[in-house]
Amino acid sequence: MKKATLKNYANLLARMGINVKKHDAVIITAGLDQPEFVYMCVEACYKAGADRVIVDWSYQPLMKLSTRYQSVKTLGTVEAFEEARLKYRVEKNPCMLYLLSDDPDGLRGINQEKLAKAQQMRYGIIKPYREAMDNKYKWCIAAVPGEAWAKKVFPGERTSTAVEKLWRAILVCSRVIDGEGNDLDPVAEWYKHNLSFHKRCEYLNSLGLRTLEYKSANGTDIRVGLMEGGLFLGGSEKNLDGEVFNPNIPSEETFTTPKCGEAEGIVYSSLPLSYKGEVIDNFSLTFKGGKVVEVHAEKNEDLLRQMVTMDEGASMLGECALVPYDSPIRNSGITFYETLFDENAACHFALGEGFTNCVRDYDKYTREELHERGVNDSMIHVDFMIGTADLSVVGICADGRRVEIFKNGNWAI
Repeated sequence: MKKATLKNYANLLARMGINVKKHDAVIITAGLDQPEFVYMCVEACYKAGADRVIVDWSYQPLMKLSTRYQSVKTLGTVEAFEEARLKYRVEKNPCMLYLLSDDPDGLRGINQEKLAKAQQMRYGIIKPYREAMDNKYKWCIAAVPGEAWAKKVFPGERTSTAVEKLWRAILVCSRVIDGEGNDLDPVAEWYKHNLSFHKRCEYLNSLGLRTLEYKSANGTDIRVGLMEGGLFLGGSEKNLDGEVFNPNIPSEETFTTPKCGEAEGIVYSSLPLSYKGEVIDNFSLTFKGGKVVEVHAEKNEDLLRQMVTMDEGASMLGECALVPYDSPIRNSGITFYETLFDENAACHFALGEGFTNCVRDYDKYTREELHERGVNDSMIHVDFMIGTADLSVVGICADGRRVEIFKNGNWAI
């Protein structure tokens, strides 16, 4: 991929993704797959005015080694230096850029039960810091190709060809190049894209919706409650200081936080889910009284069952996202095996933590009050795809009106 094109992408992430301003601190988390591009991102952040840019590197094989050889107690201990880093984030409020590149099956064979116990132990220490940072910092999740990931997406290609093809797919979906490979002005493209999101959200928020009903020929038939004062968001967002950022690049979703405890019915997956480094596929979830009461999966059912029992909130919904079946990512014909992309190819739900900023005037409420209003609380937030070509979504308003939101998998509004 041309360096000039990659620099445009890095600039997009720095200026539209995390919207770096003068004197900002930045933390970039990345795997070892594309160090040259990470260098470009660091440079783009400095050119945008950052005072300090820190890179945290990760490597899946090391996580497998740690999980194999460390005890649960050691894995579950938050060391003093780790807690100091969390304190730094609370105090300095750095922008966070997450660059994904992991192998979707890179942790296959790991002791998932051991890892889950350790994560549950760590969460008690981490949670107060996570809550202290909520809605205060600017963040963006984006992607770069890893070799193993590229081979998963394009299994018939040589590694170098697969990586180049994945680069191209990422950049097209992120509006950096067009379908012919020509460079675009990605910042201008995202200004236009964000405007379309905000117009749609304005309309949805005017309806006073209280329930969403989903139905599809694959068996999906579920009714999900919405909060009074709940908001649909999409595209760019603002933190509590009013600074604009784009949390996901790419993004095609318009989403809200449903009311915790109000979900009845069954939902079937429409795309594979990569969770904790393993793929869960062809699964269904049955909800009663807002909670998952039954799970089935053709692949990795035990891991799915573990996911919904990580804590009390893990079995309840934290997000409802509307994505047209006729989205650019779906039309690419590619299954990415990466939620950042696949969730933008289909309507999806998320199990676990809800978004507090999906409540009108959320800054006027305590976190406890937001949970009382219906925002789910959990240590996980896992998106899974349910959108199909025939999916219908009907909204029921506070006054009883029924509004067709989706018809045949696409927007009806």
